[in-house]
Amino acid sequence: MKILVPVKRVIDYNVKVRVKADESSVDLNNVKMSMNPFDEIAVEEALRLKEQGKATEVVVVSIGVKKSEEVLRTALAMGADRAILVEAADDVHTDIEPLAVAKLLAKVVAAEEPGLILAGKQAIDNDMNATGQMLAALLGWGQATSASKLELTDGTARVTREVDGGLQLVDVKMPAIITCDLRLNEPRYASLPNIMKAKRKPLQIISAAEYGVDAAPRLIVNKTVEPPQRAAGEILASVDALVSKLKEVGAV
Repeated sequence: MKILVPVKRVIDYNVKVRVKADESSVDLNNVKMSMNPFDEIAVEEALRLKEQGKATEVVVVSIGVKKSEEVLRTALAMGADRAILVEAADDVHTDIEPLAVAKLLAKVVAAEEPGLILAGKQAIDNDMNATGQMLAALLGWGQATSASKLELTDGTARVTREVDGGLQLVDVKMPAIITCDLRLNEPRYASLPNIMKAKRKPLQIISAAEYGVDAAPRLIVNKTVEPPQRAAGEILASVDALVSKLKEVGAV
């Protein structure tokens, strides 16, 4: 069975995001970029399934700019077999919208014919949490989102989901799409020998135009601003003063 894993290039989660002076978008100049953390978890889960003998090949795919090769090489260094880059934009500030990503992934799926798609539940830059669901709708496949545990049996994937009040078990027939949550696993670090080997692994580059999909944004970002800073706290001398203050602000 072949597993397909979509990955996205995003601002590293350790970086403090800055907004451009003209408030047009986020400033990406000299900013460290890396693989979306949820996608990294999906890659790790695919590799574990291969190590268990439940998959024969792990293919990673990224849709975006030429620089997305970086995150694909990271996935290859982790252990993925080969990579596909679908160039759908020239400007790093262009965020390909979920529907366009899903349409392009559907074309890749038609060509690769995987038995399972593992994806991150969302990207940390736009928090859309929509691509996996849209892809499932386009393919007509079963889906299970926000997986915290995954077990594969004969033609079925059993997914454990964390919900308010407990755990939910979902069985989906394969081929299926499963989006991965934080507690599914802890991704491995790529060793130096594997980083060197990744440079020789196949990475295919395809233009979005070859698939006949229009990836141009349909949404217009009018303004980007930073969240308002929190007001400084206030230290009160007693519990009575705290209760009075809470009454004053209408909290009780």
